[in-house]
Amino acid sequence: MSTQGVDKLAIETRALTKLYKDKAAVRNVALRIREGEVYGFIGRNGAGKSTTLKMLGGLAYPTQGEIRLFGRPVSDAAVRRRLGVLIEAAGLYPHMTARQNVVMKARCMGLTDESSVDAVLEVTGLTDAGRKKVKHFSMGMKQRLGVALALLGNPDLLLLDEPINGLDPEGIREIRQLIGKLHEEGKTILISSHILGELSKIATNYGIIKDGEMIEQLTREELEEKCQDYFQIEVRDAGRALALIEGTFPGVQAEVSDSGSVRMFGAVDGAAVNQMLVENRIAVYASGFHHMDLEEYFLDRMEGGRQYV
Repeated sequence: MSTQGVDKLAIETRALTKLYKDKAAVRNVALRIREGEVYGFIGRNGAGKSTTLKMLGGLAYPTQGEIRLFGRPVSDAAVRRRLGVLIEAAGLYPHMTARQNVVMKARCMGLTDESSVDAVLEVTGLTDAGRKKVKHFSMGMKQRLGVALALLGNPDLLLLDEPINGLDPEGIREIRQLIGKLHEEGKTILISSHILGELSKIATNYGIIKDGEMIEQLTREELEEKCQDYFQIEVRDAGRALALIEGTFPGVQAEVSDSGSVRMFGAVDGAAVNQMLVENRIAVYASGFHHMDLEEYFLDRMEGGRQYV
């Protein structure tokens, strides 16, 4: 694990559970997020990401379990002031400007010094939005304004739920750069997203949740170790091809992927594999070496594929 903030946890949960009637949206989740990390929270729709973030942000009460932020209960007023939250819609007033929206939120928080308003508008690149009303903003500008609202009070911890979903490439780039800047300032960021390719560019750590249960937490370095290179072939009869490969090359670890292709891990002689299959009258439509990325790793874990050790 990362050595940054070894003994300083920004977020720690124990047996965190949320029941809706008899159904568990979140079950026994144990999160450990160190100060200064950008923690990518990954899971399918309905896996429990938003429910977990709402409990961490004090917007929903756990059925059972414990939440500690910076070593103190989430209900502690002092620790709540160190927290910025953007979950689901940001609650923007469309007929007001960016500055008017931020000023209103600042007043509700008891912040009378408007320099804090200027600071969050500057860091999110909205200083020059001028008199343009929010209803005329692009989706990316609205998301940046939502982050600006979360940054009021200069929090040490940010909870961002799907901040880049629905954005065009330029909007995604803007949010990615903003998160990178906040990370450089030392803020701890918990971010969920379905756009795993982008998440892999900014996250230092990952947590994967499935059906309300945390199935894995790992660092960027650990993910890189597990995302091995593999040789993949596309054939009509993947099951027969797999049996032939395992019988001919006993030192090669092979499996059939969910797409029906065969993947081989470790030291693989691709030319020899192709030749053997052709000699056994199995047509090879395509073959080549690949590197598993975060998205492939996530999908593999969701399907209960290979066991990563």
